[in-house]
Amino acid sequence: MVLVGHVTKDGQIAGPRVVEHMVDAVLSFEGERGYPFRILRAAKNRFGATDEIGVFEMTDAGLSEVSNPSALFLGEGGERAAGAAVFAGIEGSRPVLVEFQALVAPSAYGTPRRAVVGWDSGRLAMLLAVLEARCGIGFGDRDVYLNVAGGLRVSEPAADLAAAAALISSAVDVPLPQRAVVFGEISLSGEVRAVGRAEVRLREAAKLGFDQAIAPESAANGGKNVKVMGLSRLAEAVERISQSTF
Repeated sequence: MVLVGHVTKDGQIAGPRVVEHMVDAVLSFEGERGYPFRILRAAKNRFGATDEIGVFEMTDAGLSEVSNPSALFLGEGGERAAGAAVFAGIEGSRPVLVEFQALVAPSAYGTPRRAVVGWDSGRLAMLLAVLEARCGIGFGDRDVYLNVAGGLRVSEPAADLAAAAALISSAVDVPLPQRAVVFGEISLSGEVRAVGRAEVRLREAAKLGFDQAIAPESAANGGKNVKVMGLSRLAEAVERISQSTF
């Protein structure tokens, strides 16, 4: 039996909680307005993991499965401008490459704007504070816009370094290497911390033609066909991106 219900603005199941306790699985069908892609997520599953996703595309013949989500979320793969960084992420057990896009512009008003789509706004605020306090990049008089291309919502901490690289690239107006992926968690001290399943991320990057990676130092030996630039602190990323030394 399949029950179809409403959700609240926070994404929670509307109505009595007993419905959620009764069923064996709770599935949500997500999609951003204006995008043909749909994400199927499991919030509860008595018979398996809940961190798996299914990616589908709405076509003339209905919904069709997307066998290679990375190629879909990366678009056509042309020249990437300053402010774009390709994140090597993990959704469930599946590696997914997605593009982070950032725009840092002078603020026309007294209070600068902070707008984010596809990522946690609290995480963005923390990242801006770390960049200002630990790396000397000020955002107090500049608007900041951050977008995850393709309508995918990213929640894992490993996206910190990709978001930071996109912000730094836009702030100094220097593009990142065209065939480089980025991943890594950033602490409040400005340290770049290790993340899980680095080898899987690098393998997916190599499969799609990427030959460089900006990642934590612990991932330096994880890629056979990918040259890894290991970082220990976020300030190193600022220096290398500003001077375009990769």
